[in-house]
Amino acid sequence: MSPSTRARVRERAGRRCEYCLARQEDSPLAALHLEHIVPKIHGGTDDLENLALACIDCNLHKGPNLTGIDPQTQRVTELFHPRREHWKDHFERDGLYLVGKTAIGRTTVRVLNMNSEDQLTLRSCSAPA
Repeated sequence: MSPSTRARVRERAGRRCEYCLARQEDSPLAALHLEHIVPKIHGGTDDLENLALACIDCNLHKGPNLTGIDPQTQRVTELFHPRREHWKDHFERDGLYLVGKTAIGRTTVRVLNMNSEDQLTLRSCSAPA
């Protein structure tokens, strides 16, 4: 992947994780990752429209997943897609916690473990999103 592609993804995301909104400056020991929204194992490409910026926690928990189980309905549900969907349509903050407002939001919060102890600690040390 070219340096210019990497720079474009970082700029487009405002140097924030496109899933949990963690800022790069809040994670000085680990650079935010370029993440394949549709993983290569599922036919994803290196096209800009398939790349997102993700913190290490969100990226590692997402892995090759495209779906998960909605904790409310117990139905298989797609994960949040940062190129097709708007963050505020699916998520909101409740203090330090990220809350899914939709099946996609709830499922993404669960699969990406967005309210882990590490994530909550990171949010408690940073300014509000």
